Amino acid sequence: MVQTSDHAQPTDLIAGQLTLRFVAPGILHVQRNDVGQADASTLVIDHDNTLTRVAPLRPVSTANDMTLTSGRGVVRWDRQHQQLLIDDLQKHGLLQLDLSSPRRGALTLQHDPHDALYGIGGYNATADASAGMLRSGRQIAAAGEQGHAGAPFVWSSAGYGVLLDGDGATFALAPGTISVSGTARQHPDFYVLLGTPAQIFSALARLSGRSPLFPKWAMGFTNSQWGIDQHELLQIVDTYRAKHIPIDNFTLDFDWKAWGEDDYGEFRWNAIKFPDAPSGKLKAELDQRGIHLTGIMKPRVHVDTVEGRYATAHDLWRPDEKAAPDYFSHKPVKDIDFDKPAARAWFFNDALKQSFATGMAGWWNDEADNTPSNTQFLNMQRTLYDGQRAISNQRVWSVNRNFWLGSQRYAYGLWSGDIPTGFASMAGQRARMLSAINVGAMQWGMDGGGFKNGTPTPENYARWIEFGAFTPIFRVHGDFGQKRQPWVYGPVAEKAATDAIRLRYALIPYIYSYAHRYSTSGIGLVRPLLFDWPDDPKVRNDVDAWLFGDWLLASPVVIEGQTGKNIYLPAGRWTDWFSGKVYDGGQDVHLAIDSKAWGDIPLFVRDGAIIPTQPVMDHVGEHPVTQLDVEVFPAGMRTQFDYYDDDGATYDYEHGAYFSQSLAVQRHGDTVQFETGAVTGSFKPALQFYLLKIHGSATGTVSGNGKAMPNFADLDALQRHHGDGWASGHDRFDAVTWVRIAAATRQIVVLSPER
Repeated sequence: MVQTSDHAQPTDLIAGQLTLRFVAPGILHVQRNDVGQADASTLVIDHDNTLTRVAPLRPVSTANDMTLTSGRGVVRWDRQHQQLLIDDLQKHGLLQLDLSSPRRGALTLQHDPHDALYGIGGYNATADASAGMLRSGRQIAAAGEQGHAGAPFVWSSAGYGVLLDGDGATFALAPGTISVSGTARQHPDFYVLLGTPAQIFSALARLSGRSPLFPKWAMGFTNSQWGIDQHELLQIVDTYRAKHIPIDNFTLDFDWKAWGEDDYGEFRWNAIKFPDAPSGKLKAELDQRGIHLTGIMKPRVHVDTVEGRYATAHDLWRPDEKAAPDYFSHKPVKDIDFDKPAARAWFFNDALKQSFATGMAGWWNDEADNTPSNTQFLNMQRTLYDGQRAISNQRVWSVNRNFWLGSQRYAYGLWSGDIPTGFASMAGQRARMLSAINVGAMQWGMDGGGFKNGTPTPENYARWIEFGAFTPIFRVHGDFGQKRQPWVYGPVAEKAATDAIRLRYALIPYIYSYAHRYSTSGIGLVRPLLFDWPDDPKVRNDVDAWLFGDWLLASPVVIEGQTGKNIYLPAGRWTDWFSGKVYDGGQDVHLAIDSKAWGDIPLFVRDGAIIPTQPVMDHVGEHPVTQLDVEVFPAGMRTQFDYYDDDGATYDYEHGAYFSQSLAVQRHGDTVQFETGAVTGSFKPALQFYLLKIHGSATGTVSGNGKAMPNFADLDALQRHHGDGWASGHDRFDAVTWVRIAAATRQIVVLSPER
């Protein structure tokens, strides 16, 4: 039967015991209608996000079936065979659900047996990651431990995803079949997401929640260390500054806390190791150096303390947990239950507020993954996010040791756990990162250099820094007493590492623009190649390379002593970032690798690229950026980059205080047209000019909004000029035209060939 309504309202399709409705063009919501009351929704779904159903949608009825069509797919209910069929708009079959004998709490979907499946879960710190991104067989959707990422979500590059509104589930993936069971809810809703991989993940973010922006300093480099005091901290920071190795964040382990002491020692400064921290004097010194301090947080509290007795009196502990000696203080501790609202309300207490006020600018949450709850870690960071936002407009930053879908709503980053040093461990991080991204954990990082099993070799360290420079969260860390500063590993490694860090900082405008896009669309800075080439069988399980934004493909070296590397470039035209050599895609290319100086990073520019860069600084925001250098590689199709900026520190952007301007380019034969769009947002950056570096054939004339622009003899002469103009010459990419135009204005710039 069909549930009908008037023309002003959407219409639901009733298929046996299920009600189906499109809540957005690519999002089909499926609910049971044979139960008296639906189970409560879970934290996987963003309850603050109200989805309005697509309207008007009216089923088309025939003798045997009824169909409901939306912007990305068609749902057909076959009455005779009791089958629900979901097709794309080209009528290609995607999914089939047999409702002739439904089982409560279970779901079985049929699909093409050749479909590649992804999602559900990633890998913990020590699991074998050789399966890469593809998923098959029995898969448990759980938050897991030690760097694992999980979601009750499976998807295919064929054009669909299935999201269960549940706290966990077991997926059985066989050729042609997706079966779901073992859900905590008796009658779970589920959603079918239709479209390209990017559209699927945009829909996933719309359902499970979008991430607020990290502070801009979080786009830079983080040095974490266990075993440090105030004197050594300042010494290390001053060495970074003296060597002009950029860094923005220093993260402290147990050392920052009065861990094990009574009177809220878990939440306040260790005044012996950091004597100037409680007063805020240390914060002031680090502010002058452009350094933010972030610190470790644990879910456990010492039992025989004021705070422990409070937790006992108010029933804040994890259920049925017995006190046990802490491995660091050796005093009895228990874990707080962050799934309890009362525990969350208490944990961001006055002592922690004081630590925040005196310099603790972010949270490294550790060891909340040792419970059966999928939401313990999520709710721990939720506690800190809600607590900080209640008292400050300063943006929240965190890294956490597991991920459950929905966590991203709370400024949630994931790191891959306590990984070993060594090349094998480093190589395994590629599959860990891309698998985490495939369940929605877009803010991913790792302990660069490896956490345990000793000290990395200089080569391992250098290559790890180069890898980390092309991940969302760029950080290093080591076990107790381990140092991860570049100069510790000798001059060759130091130079290679420094160059990689400085390249990262040159790309901050590019990186931050994609950080904003992630907060609005759900698509992160890093993504697997299969997102953009879903029909290419060679990238369906390629973890050797990934996209860094839309326009860069990174494939770092992860093999010791490697002298040559084969890299698959997908369809298109690609340019080596360092050499300028051009390659046709759809093939493997071979690069010679420097096995002695370790300074090369396989990095390719995609045709059509628009990549803004800025002068390298010792820390983000050290100097106002008045000019962006924009690398432009025009293609035959129009391409666009949306440049974004704001104050980088507060949530004022949520109220319109941002700057956004589209930059677009297209080649028409020998002519290139570059456009800047209208500015949106009320934020006024220091930016005055774009210096466009338009790569390609020689230019004869350049016009801006139909008027000839002044020509200068060379780049130096153009730079000395205080207005618009252009010059031509050569750089590592061969012929280049430099065009300087005013930012924050609408312009059409046309480059015409020599006559």
